[in-house]
Amino acid sequence: MSSCGKMPNTGVTRKYTMDVSYQVIAPDGVTKNGLVVNGGFPGPLIEANWGDWIEVSVTNNLPDEGTSLHWHGLLQADTPWFDGVPAVSQCPIAPGQTKVYKFRADHYGTTWYHSHYSGQYAGGALGPIVIHGPKTAEYDEDIGPVILSDWYHKDYFSITQDTMAGRIPSSDNNLINGKMNYPCANTTFACTPNAGVSKFHFKAGKKYRLRLINTSAEGIQKFTIDGHTFTVIANDFIPINPYTTDVITLGVGQRSDVIVEAVGNDGDSFWMRANLGTFTTGCSLTTGVSPEGLAVVYYDSASPNTVPTTKSSLTAAALADCGNDPLETTTALCAVTPDPVPATTQQIDITFGSNGTNFIWFMNNQTYRGNYNHPVLQQVKQGNLTFEDEWNVYNMGTASSIRLVFKNFFAFGAHPMHLHGHDFHVLAEGFGDWDGTVVNPSNTQMRDVQLLRPGKRDGTPSYIVMQWTNDNSGVWPLHCHIAWHVSAGLYVNILERPDDIQKRHFPASSFETCAAWDAWTSSNVPNQIDSGL
Repeated sequence: MSSCGKMPNTGVTRKYTMDVSYQVIAPDGVTKNGLVVNGGFPGPLIEANWGDWIEVSVTNNLPDEGTSLHWHGLLQADTPWFDGVPAVSQCPIAPGQTKVYKFRADHYGTTWYHSHYSGQYAGGALGPIVIHGPKTAEYDEDIGPVILSDWYHKDYFSITQDTMAGRIPSSDNNLINGKMNYPCANTTFACTPNAGVSKFHFKAGKKYRLRLINTSAEGIQKFTIDGHTFTVIANDFIPINPYTTDVITLGVGQRSDVIVEAVGNDGDSFWMRANLGTFTTGCSLTTGVSPEGLAVVYYDSASPNTVPTTKSSLTAAALADCGNDPLETTTALCAVTPDPVPATTQQIDITFGSNGTNFIWFMNNQTYRGNYNHPVLQQVKQGNLTFEDEWNVYNMGTASSIRLVFKNFFAFGAHPMHLHGHDFHVLAEGFGDWDGTVVNPSNTQMRDVQLLRPGKRDGTPSYIVMQWTNDNSGVWPLHCHIAWHVSAGLYVNILERPDDIQKRHFPASSFETCAAWDAWTSSNVPNQIDSGL
């Protein structure tokens, strides 16, 4: 099977059953009412082979709110109605109801699923996805997902309320695969000390594949292993020409597949670290109590209970760098050349302010708020192309390719910009005005999330230039992946090829959740205090 070949047709369907519910959890020893999938945080692993179909039956066991699950980074070219975004591709799954999603494993590599209903995933409604495919580099063992999550001790709904009132939330802890300790003296919540950390076993001389996923609500993760270096072989779902580095930077939603050579000796142990820093030392908003998540890498003959004494090599400059690795270093293994003269070019300015009631984000002076009862995709299918302003629909029509220049005028935070339905080219990044220069024009970086750095404090904006081929008819969210930013409206809908949507056959199950949601909301009022996503 070629790394750059066509997706195979395996004829296989992988079936999973999931339920979303509340449960008292304490991943770092601090008790909270969290969201879980199948009773666990993180939720269970979904595995498939490239070209398989994946079928997931999702039941909402939350008593008084809707939910959904989104399959991050999968293109949904055959199934735009199963993208899993309420108010966009579906109505929410009502309490007590079930929705069956069925979609293609159209990429290979590492990703995750998460609720796209308000800030639910920040409360724990998430899990990893691994899609096996061609091997693009040599290694001895696949360690599997390594999930990096900032963590909040308050429930997600309270944090959303704080966000909308302008009380910017700070994370309390940082977890690796759902585990970390917390100093109980720093909380008034019920707390058990020494909750435990994740542990990984290495054998000297072996090479290991780690599938890193940043599932945080807000934090930019700086991932290191003391005394070890990484060979990066994929960013998001895109295999790349390998390069080496000591630190992996991941914005929310981003993934990196890396190979680590076990250069230690029998009996050694090392700290694995995921560092958020603080507002003054890093790129994330934390309380400063426990911004560094820890796990242990131990070699043969070392006790799994060994406490490493190794030191971090992460520099202050690296911690404070709020962007991804340079575009020059991250070329795709399977080169795709973007159209040098796209059919449509548009600039979107990101700003922050108050509408008199809430503190919200704006794209070109418009914030977003969805209508759960009227998904945009359903409206388009029914022939309605007139949308509420607050739905932020950008109708791209039949333009062959789209180029967007994002400018961030906010000086106090980066934005991990995520596009559904596509991998996009990243043509350039910088400050001020783009001069038209494309980095590696014949083989630009591609991924589905890219960090847009903070603007400068003198008012100079940062920018990124992204581009994609307008070939996937549907309604595709384009948003910052910081949970609290999208809650506050940092979101637009990209409508592609509406005529094709209207001509397309939609299965009867496409909007089946709407009848149950309409029935539930006829006697219940959803407490939608944010954008809804």
